[in-house]
Amino acid sequence: MRNQRGESPKKLLASVMAAAVVLSMTACQKKADNEEAFNPALSTDTECTIRVAGNYSNFESLESEFERFYEYYPNVSLNYVYLDNYNDTIESALMSDEAPDIYVTASWMLDDKRYDTLFENAEVLSDPSLNIDLDCIRKDVRWTDENGDILMLPIFTRSYGMLVNMDIFEKNGLKVPDDYEGLMDVCEKLKAAGYETPVMGANQTTVAGMYYSFSFPLFCNDVIKNPGSAEALNSLEKSRGEMLRPALEKIKTFVDRKYLNPKLCSAEIEDDYNAVIMRFFEGDVPMMLGSGDMVSGTAKRESKSEAFTKAPFKYKFYVVPTGEDGGYFLSAVSLFFSVNKNSENLEMTNEFIRFLSREKELGNMAAVKRLITPTNDFSLDEVYSSLEGFPQERSFSYHATGLNDAAAKEFRAAAYNVANGIMTVDEAVSAYGSIFEQGQGRQKQLDKQ
Repeated sequence: MRNQRGESPKKLLASVMAAAVVLSMTACQKKADNEEAFNPALSTDTECTIRVAGNYSNFESLESEFERFYEYYPNVSLNYVYLDNYNDTIESALMSDEAPDIYVTASWMLDDKRYDTLFENAEVLSDPSLNIDLDCIRKDVRWTDENGDILMLPIFTRSYGMLVNMDIFEKNGLKVPDDYEGLMDVCEKLKAAGYETPVMGANQTTVAGMYYSFSFPLFCNDVIKNPGSAEALNSLEKSRGEMLRPALEKIKTFVDRKYLNPKLCSAEIEDDYNAVIMRFFEGDVPMMLGSGDMVSGTAKRESKSEAFTKAPFKYKFYVVPTGEDGGYFLSAVSLFFSVNKNSENLEMTNEFIRFLSREKELGNMAAVKRLITPTNDFSLDEVYSSLEGFPQERSFSYHATGLNDAAAKEFRAAAYNVANGIMTVDEAVSAYGSIFEQGQGRQKQLDKQ
């Protein structure tokens, strides 16, 4: 067990960090501050211990919420328990004598029978009698079971897009583009201004690689607009490869016009997290493709970058506008909390969840971690402020697409192969279902030449 109240210097550090975030963003909190004040529903003299089990080795943002909750319930002890091999140990932990009151869950667990116990023992958070207001949670990240019940509270979400060096855009009199035509126009102007490669990212087939961020949301939008297509794509039906063509053609266009240089990206960016961030902080990359998880690592790396320390610049996260009408905000939940309905302190556990599920608290947690809040208010973190008011018709969750990992993997392989000249667009489209295998074989042939 870790981070018990009053015993851990990490908790004090987390509180300081949370306070610093809140103070630095006071002007951005007006919406959250206007939220109705939290009123304790139980006796504030209540004494009990609540355990939260998770798989983060360091959960500073949660610990900051512990401290905020103590202002209302000073005699409640909240403990965070880090479990090694969480996916293999959480079920037995839930059945043990020291079962957690709150535990981390994930969307993929719903499709794995090994984790049925986690949901069979989960409190129905949408039960009206609990008075947990979930209205501030974005509709695209609310998960319900077959009965329409909510068993998981989304804590952190991720998306895919690009970090934009706002100083470069301001220096060159440019605005961040709203649609695909504007994106190409901006890239052309940046090249004319001396930026050889306006767009960079990790040249990899991972979900944090640049191709997933660049055009996977566009592909997902096409899937959603074609009901029933996901099932065929998931089954890897060869004929469905044609649905990849629009996204692949746009990747090919960007490579052909040298807006994107895969070989240069491989040479200068070794991985899709630390290396991407540090390369962006060099200050000469107008747009860096990546995931929200990548963005979460920027705050702690600003001071580690000599270039950024000497010449800091303003940056923001934007959805890549690869659609003719704009970009697509594709979101996924990276972490949920579920409540153990057999908790010995169920009332207070639900009270903590009622406190945590408020717009301000979830926003604070996301800001400390620099991840995307699951709420409707993006104003707390300036980096994500571009998402404020994003059109609902172009916002959806990965879950809503109905796609499985096999289909997503084929897309990533196709995008990588086309961008790196391993396959043509036509070849990738016709090879759907075996793109990854065929691409590997073609790459070996190219390596021998």
